[in-house]
Amino acid sequence: MSKNVNSVLVTGGAGYIGSHVVSALLDAQVTNLVVLDNLSTGFKESLTKDINFVLGDIQDFCLLSKLLAKERIDTVIHLAAKTVIPESITFPQRYYQNNTFGTLNLLQACVENKVKNFIYSSTAAVYGKAEHNIAETCSTKPINPYGHSKLMAEQMLIDTAKSYPLNYVILRYFNVAGADPSTKMGQRTLNATHLIKAAVQTACKIVPYLAIFGTDYPTPDGTCIRDYIHVSDLANAHLSAMQYLNEEKGSAILNCGYGRGYSVKQVIKTLEKITNESLPVLIAPARAGDLPQVVAQNTKIKSLLKWAPQFDDIEFIIRTALAFEQKMLNIKHF
Repeated sequence: MSKNVNSVLVTGGAGYIGSHVVSALLDAQVTNLVVLDNLSTGFKESLTKDINFVLGDIQDFCLLSKLLAKERIDTVIHLAAKTVIPESITFPQRYYQNNTFGTLNLLQACVENKVKNFIYSSTAAVYGKAEHNIAETCSTKPINPYGHSKLMAEQMLIDTAKSYPLNYVILRYFNVAGADPSTKMGQRTLNATHLIKAAVQTACKIVPYLAIFGTDYPTPDGTCIRDYIHVSDLANAHLSAMQYLNEEKGSAILNCGYGRGYSVKQVIKTLEKITNESLPVLIAPARAGDLPQVVAQNTKIKSLLKWAPQFDDIEFIIRTALAFEQKMLNIKHF
């Protein structure tokens, strides 16, 4: 691994994205890697058996401070968060408690233990109604509690870094999808709301149909368009961010996406092409807070981190998600 970084804490490391980030860090031979997760949505089975795993919550300040001190952590990759937009509208307090207060707790522990680098998992939801070619310079006006909770955490990190020797990279994820090409890990979330996960579950007959929420959006086929990024490319972006911070180049806010989008109907057609079967769908009313089109501008992350995605192919993304779903189904039936 790059110079100066030898002790890394990953919060939420047993989750969907977290397990892929941890795998990438192990491949990069990070010498001391610690995973913290409360397993509310994560799965310990997604991690290698010999990983240094701590069962705990980011809201537990004493645990955080003791862990950072004991392991002499110099880099934190903060992934632990609640992420379901409709749930955030129904239960906003849960999102501010976990995403905002939890991050405040973690930042305080980092300051007290002189952590040098902080990589923060954020979201395109901070942009609100921005839609086309979203750049990091676009205004941030979230339209749901999830986006607000993440933006507040971003601001706390930015302000903390102004007062203490802490550098950061904020990665604003667009729509993360797919699974590790070897199928050793993938999205195991129960009752998933993400389109590609829900679509492959429908194809595997785990659920009876796929709901299409709204068909009269101002897009070419009337359904929402999203920028889907393969989870392994996103994991590698964290390694690139760590390298950037380790070279002491300062702090940055970066979009994580491919710069092009696909509609709900395009995703369905691609899956039907792969399986050679029609997918049962149900047309449902549009959901509150859904935007017609959300696509990243990704020139900054490519230039600043020298990040070069390997899996910018919607068919490949869907194939890996389907392969992992089929693997999990076979394990359950064994």
